[in-house]
Amino acid sequence: MRTGIKVELASRVKNLPPYLFATIDKMKKEAISRGIDLIDMSIGDPDLPTPPHIVDAMKIATEKPEHHRYPSYEGMPSFREAVAGWCKSRFNVTIDPGTEALSLIGSKEGIGHIPLAFVEPGDTVLVPSPGYPVYPVSALFAGGESYLMPLREENGFLPDLKSIPEKTLINARLMFINYPNNPTSAVASREFFEEVISLARRYNIIVCHDAAYSEIYFDGERPLSFMEVEGAKDVGIEFHSLSKTYNMTGWRTGFAVGNSEVIAGLGKIKSNLDSGVFQAIQEASIVALQTDDLVLSEIRNIYRERRDVLYDALKQIGIALSSPSASFYLWTKVPEGFDSASFAAHLLEKAGILITPGNGFGAAGEGYVRFALTVPVERIREAADRIKSVL
Repeated sequence: MRTGIKVELASRVKNLPPYLFATIDKMKKEAISRGIDLIDMSIGDPDLPTPPHIVDAMKIATEKPEHHRYPSYEGMPSFREAVAGWCKSRFNVTIDPGTEALSLIGSKEGIGHIPLAFVEPGDTVLVPSPGYPVYPVSALFAGGESYLMPLREENGFLPDLKSIPEKTLINARLMFINYPNNPTSAVASREFFEEVISLARRYNIIVCHDAAYSEIYFDGERPLSFMEVEGAKDVGIEFHSLSKTYNMTGWRTGFAVGNSEVIAGLGKIKSNLDSGVFQAIQEASIVALQTDDLVLSEIRNIYRERRDVLYDALKQIGIALSSPSASFYLWTKVPEGFDSASFAAHLLEKAGILITPGNGFGAAGEGYVRFALTVPVERIREAADRIKSVL
């Protein structure tokens, strides 16, 4: 007879939908256990190794005894100076490393924590849909209510800011935006960022721009940083991740830059909830941020070849899509007779290909699926052949 306590989840956890990528990971394990030769194009986890010079820097840094103690909460001064230097060289943006930069345990951690600093129960958080699932979840944990901003193809997958009701804007405290966009691969224009800044000023909304894919771009079209646009630092911050740029997803390292008061608020949450990034990782991250662009160009060229092969193959099959100029995703419409979930299930069961259903990123993603270019080009060609055979 059971005599233990009754364990009951808090309502904020009870109300959580299953985390999209945890669900996909479960599907992956089940498929592999059945002996399926799985081609996994679902999660944006680069298959390319971390560049050797970064790994070598990490090896050296781990041997330093001073790094084996608690790190600084806000990040080593040398790391924040490297962040400021990178922002200057990449975007010509001046960042004060003392007050306008903060180390993160990956940008996901910062995105998940920031509503705790600024959102009161009942406040509104403006969230793109489809979008990274952490945006609405972080709002929920802070007691906020998400207002979903649909990203429509006819609007270039940019939210229609003019359609947001006045009362929603008055109650809004945070706005999440993300360009280059996950999952749609859209890139934002300067005019759009200017519109965001104007809206934020008018309604006193903190803007949180997720720029995790800023360095994955093709055809010479460098995406804008939100911080490059005049007035951006007055209204918000920008999150960056070393995960995608330098193939360091497992290292859990990133940073936020921008408005000093917003950075300080996020830093206050972090200092109470975590103990900072392992300093050896910060030292390796400094080396990463100083990496010659030739190294990154080689990485981009690999993704560009994969993009071209998959885009051409899917187009020949008859799947509707556009060729992305940034990120390593293809956002495609599902063929006639399917919805997002049924098409993803069909490819898994009949072709052994794992992709992400668009509705997992929000209701506005229904009718689409996302392919990640995180497998070798030979496997992409094989995936295209399998898709053709089951459609």
